[in-house]
Amino acid sequence: MNRVPLSVLDLATVREGHGSADALRGTIEIAKAADELGYARFWVAEHHNMPAVASTAPPVLIGAVAANTATIRVGSGGVMLPNHMPFVVAEQFALLEALYPNRIDLGIGRAPGTDQATAQALRGVSPYLTVERFPEHLQTVMALLGDERAAAPARLSATPVAETYPEIWILGSSTYGAQLAAALGLPFCYAHHFAMGSDVDGAARLYRDGFQPSPRYPAPHLMVSASVLAAETTEEAQYLAGPSRVMMMSLRTGRLGPMVSPETAAAQELDQSLPGTQYAGTAEEVVAGLDALVERTGADELMLAGSVYDPATRTDSLARIAKVWGL
Repeated sequence: MNRVPLSVLDLATVREGHGSADALRGTIEIAKAADELGYARFWVAEHHNMPAVASTAPPVLIGAVAANTATIRVGSGGVMLPNHMPFVVAEQFALLEALYPNRIDLGIGRAPGTDQATAQALRGVSPYLTVERFPEHLQTVMALLGDERAAAPARLSATPVAETYPEIWILGSSTYGAQLAAALGLPFCYAHHFAMGSDVDGAARLYRDGFQPSPRYPAPHLMVSASVLAAETTEEAQYLAGPSRVMMMSLRTGRLGPMVSPETAAAQELDQSLPGTQYAGTAEEVVAGLDALVERTGADELMLAGSVYDPATRTDSLARIAKVWGL
């Protein structure tokens, strides 16, 4: 069976009893495994002021991951553009692309990636950094990274002599991102892993129907993310997915903390309807769910997310899925 490429999204999860450095080392180990297993991309998220997430500065982490891998594309899932000046983002990713040519992805989103107080601390009092100016700032980044259709600010260059450019992706969990990516002729990644109740089918349809071919992207390219966890048995996978349900409960209640262990999660009385891991089971069960997701959405690629307590659990899960998927 011909299957679409698989990619990986990671948050550098901080677990109970461990520090940020452990989380970042874990991310690098997961990336190395993904590279060896044949995954197409490894993206890291941008979140701020969250006790369970050490992925606060994607460009820094991307450099470390790219330095420790060989062929896998490495990128952001994503950079939250309203938190940053467009010129700074363009410079950072032009530099990464120069260091690791044809391996860097710039996934861009418009959510803050944090609470409003932290967003204000990131943006200061500048009236320039607003969600309303997202399309304008996005096109500035595009121009600075070589898109001939957009006009770069006068006398500004993201790097002295660019030989290659990173791939630019639009990320979203609504139809807004789908329509913007279609209008600009860019690839689009739908964040289905945390927007499970949203209209992924409608977004996919709007993206494809409205896509305007561009010099770099003559055809639409849709990636859909899903949270997954594969283990030896269904029961073991559900047990290992317990911490993800605790994390979702903590987000809902505002009681944030590091990720708890499966043992701690199992000792709690949790609402089993809490969204945690979308596909948790044997590799065959997970792959069946992913096959159905591709059939449903027409995705050209899948991005596998998944919050687990132990990086070794994540690596084992990715290996099991890769084997059944046929990577």
